[in-house]
Amino acid sequence: QVQLVESGGGLVQPGGSLRLSCVGSGFTFSNYPIWWYRQAPGKERELVASVSVTGSSTIYADSVKGRFTVSRDNAKNTVYLQMNSLTPEDTAVYYCYFIDYWGQGTQVTVSS
Repeated sequence: QVQLVESGGGLVQPGGSLRLSCVGSGFTFSNYPIWWYRQAPGKERELVASVSVTGSSTIYADSVKGRFTVSRDNAKNTVYLQMNSLTPEDTAVYYCYFIDYWGQGTQVTVSS
């Protein structure tokens, strides 16, 4: 059974940092690129970042470039999203995704 499980969300003050994790199981994790998406209340789900199978290639949305870093550890079947300099506009549920599979999401709230 394919599963993606996100963790690491929470409440953080503006300017703060969080690191999200996405653990995959039930498939050969190292064979697939992984995407991070987010969905804010009342908005459509949007792409945040993606990482290639080896981690050597990454893509970022313009809104997070220079602040977020995506990486992966295939030995741990895990993809990370390091988020720095967070703003209230980053408040959303964050999901990891590959092919047709979504995780359950983890809530990130940026507020003072």
